[in-house]
Amino acid sequence: MHATATLREHLYTAVLSDVMDEMGLTTQAMRPFVRPVDDTLIFVGRARTALFTNTYSVLEGENPYELEIRLVDDLKPGDVAVVACGGPTDRIAPWGELLSTAATARGAVACVTDGLVRDVRHIKAMKFPVFHGGIGPLDSRGRCRMIEMDRPIDCAGVRVTAGDWVFGDIDGVVIIPQGVADEVFTKALDKVTRENRTRDELRAGRLLAEVYEKYGVL
Repeated sequence: MHATATLREHLYTAVLSDVMDEMGLTTQAMRPFVRPVDDTLIFVGRARTALFTNTYSVLEGENPYELEIRLVDDLKPGDVAVVACGGPTDRIAPWGELLSTAATARGAVACVTDGLVRDVRHIKAMKFPVFHGGIGPLDSRGRCRMIEMDRPIDCAGVRVTAGDWVFGDIDGVVIIPQGVADEVFTKALDKVTRENRTRDELRAGRLLAEVYEKYGVL
């Protein structure tokens, strides 16, 4: 497998999406309402999945954060917390500054959720990549709770399985299924090389039709 530093330096979501389209994997880009807290950050890592559901009360003695805490404390270096909330939503808010701090300490590289996030000023200052389905001040207590960990989920329109690769940048988030990840990354790096040559020739004044015929990228 390619080094993550190489992937983060050379790749971007658009080329990964294009390559997966060519492979028949046409539903790997999350819906466009999922946006970064900080659009200057890029991440790549392996998915750890979480599923949240609506709740409307908290029982006496119940810890509604129990499974969520278990997931965050079990994050490993290179992990990405992918948190499915059935978004867009106006009440499920699973992520904030303290979870970002704990995830960073565990070596995780990002969080992606189709739910709400809060404490975005502090998250942005941390330079921890968080991609969200909306911003709001809500606590999750009494509104939602995590019900599954490391099981297949649908997040912002994409099926995600624990261990899949996740890549995010200013254009959005794509999921690369773990079984084809090496092939996708190899093809994407090749396409980036052809795109770079295309760009150079276009800047030199070559016609777009000529350059496209030569390199086959647009």
